Amino acid sequence: MARSQLTATSTSRLQQCMYEEVPTGVCLRDEAKQQRSKQERLQQAGDMQSLHGGVFFQLPAPHPPTVLRPQLGLHPNPECDREKMSVRDHDPEVLTRNSARMPPTQAESVIRSIIREIGQECAAHGEIVSETLIAFMVKAVVLDPSNGFNMDRTLMKSDVQNLVKLCMTRLLDTKNPSLDTIKMQVYFDMNYTNRVEFLEEHHRVLESRLGSVTREITDNRACAKEELESLYRKIISYVLLRSGLGSPTDIKTVREVTAALQSVFPQAELGTFLTLSKKDKERQLKELTMIVTGIRLFNRDCGKGGEGIDDLPAVLHVAIPATMQHIDYQLETARSQVYRYTAILEKAANDPLMRAELQPYMLKEALYNIRQYEVFLQIILSDIITGAQEVEMMTKQLGAHLEQLKMTIKSKIAVPTSQVFPIFIALSTLWTSLQDETIVVGVLSNLFTHIQPFLGAHELYFPERVMQCHLSGATVKTDVCRMKEHMEDRVNVADFRKLEWLFPETTANFDKLLIQYRGFCAYTFAATDGLLLPGNPAIGILKYKEKYYTFNSKDAAYSFAENPEHYIDIVREKAKKNTELIQLLELHQQFETFIPYSQANLRQKVTHSVQTDLSHLRRENCSQVYPPKDTSTQSTREDSTGVPRPQIYLAGLRGGKSEITDEVKVNLTRDVDET
Repeated sequence: MARSQLTATSTSRLQQCMYEEVPTGVCLRDEAKQQRSKQERLQQAGDMQSLHGGVFFQLPAPHPPTVLRPQLGLHPNPECDREKMSVRDHDPEVLTRNSARMPPTQAESVIRSIIREIGQECAAHGEIVSETLIAFMVKAVVLDPSNGFNMDRTLMKSDVQNLVKLCMTRLLDTKNPSLDTIKMQVYFDMNYTNRVEFLEEHHRVLESRLGSVTREITDNRACAKEELESLYRKIISYVLLRSGLGSPTDIKTVREVTAALQSVFPQAELGTFLTLSKKDKERQLKELTMIVTGIRLFNRDCGKGGEGIDDLPAVLHVAIPATMQHIDYQLETARSQVYRYTAILEKAANDPLMRAELQPYMLKEALYNIRQYEVFLQIILSDIITGAQEVEMMTKQLGAHLEQLKMTIKSKIAVPTSQVFPIFIALSTLWTSLQDETIVVGVLSNLFTHIQPFLGAHELYFPERVMQCHLSGATVKTDVCRMKEHMEDRVNVADFRKLEWLFPETTANFDKLLIQYRGFCAYTFAATDGLLLPGNPAIGILKYKEKYYTFNSKDAAYSFAENPEHYIDIVREKAKKNTELIQLLELHQQFETFIPYSQANLRQKVTHSVQTDLSHLRRENCSQVYPPKDTSTQSTREDSTGVPRPQIYLAGLRGGKSEITDEVKVNLTRDVDET
């Protein structure tokens, strides 16, 4: 039996096309115009013998991803001849001034030279690092206040060398969990797309790949018998390719499709087909494909055909639960590790000696790494569960349509097409959706497999013997247990006159509120120097400046509410030191001038800029406008409508043989409606 058509190799190449590098811009902004659309990249995928997917769950690992580079914030100073560069804010005013001062090609060359130098130095140490990761690290080093890069001063050549050295230190520190987390975030963002967007793009690619075959049919001007036979064979190939049910090189499959097509579109009707417009031809080809596909699916169900058609419902009913079970296991394992790390860090929060002892183990960085892994697994698992629900519903509909066909046809010799054709089309539509689900499950399973290496060697970071030693006397709690402990401790609204608190029983769509910091408690994170504890919405959700915050206890909620800005600033400063937190805690709105790869909306090509505290008072701007004025318009042409010219014919005025003159009057004037 022929396999479905999107092979593992072609899918791997399809994904590799998503990692194309982008020329470095003046500020390495992740601008849309520097990114090729995903459709173009998908269209450059490898050889696809046909156009729909089968089942593939373990694909070859693609090359390391390269994404659009984050904005570096390095603005070369033309006066220093590439030996200095200004580190500026990224507000529109500054960008305009810098771009006006320096040609883009020169600025691009300077920034490229920095990235190239770091890449060469890393390669000399045996580590191959993508330019994307280098660009991110340069920005991270500049952003970290502990490195002393002032955002308003000029960097000399020695400072640039220091910048290169600091970047290399981070990039070559392969035992640092932060680096693994950043790599994981890059890989996931460039390989994950939501279901709807992915399937839309997939269908566009199928249409583009069918374009040449379609044009050969719609532009055909066959007249001779041999030409008509050749055209009919092309239509058969088109039906096979579009349906994805078998290979055009399989003789048995071609014979089956030919027989089904001849029953609804005999070769004798090609003459009528050729007289249609191009759009009508394309529409009829799609309709014929669905009808033929429906016939083949019905024959397969009756045991009289179905050559080259896989049993997709059976395959999906096995593959989806197996994939979900595997992800569930990894998710529980990750959570178990999270709970143990959290218990140790919670214990160390009140013990300065223990904190100093744990510092070399980078336990918080390891916690961020595995928390990010947990978030990504939840996203993948959610999509697979959605797919499982869709498959279950479609399988029931498929069986119902097949039973309806059997009841309609029974043992009849002829059946009106108006009764069966709509059912054949419905069968084809359902089968196409099942093919889509097969591809989605395969891509998600592949993504799950390839983010596991970025989890990092936690045994290397924090050996089990050390962990067990520090777990002595600590209580390991799950996230659910922590929420249950404070389920009854609710905020008293009367204690806060100027703040708004939301509760499940008084707030519509309470569970759909967009919680800040991905639901983690902001106060605990700020007060314990980065400990992540899940917030409990039942305590009460604080609405502050149109944003929503949750807390792990009532005391934490009250402490945060006393001075929200103070704790928000602490979280932001912590994210500058640990840049992986920008993605993990969804802080991209606070760092819009420092848009990480995962939040730059790469696929929809949207970026943002903001006014910063360092730039909003630099100078005043004004704009010259031209107010509208009252005007009138005179037409350049006058016209009128003339009435018909009267024409009356008189006869008999000259008289004749008779003495009495017989005058005849005939009105030949045309009516106004006739003019």
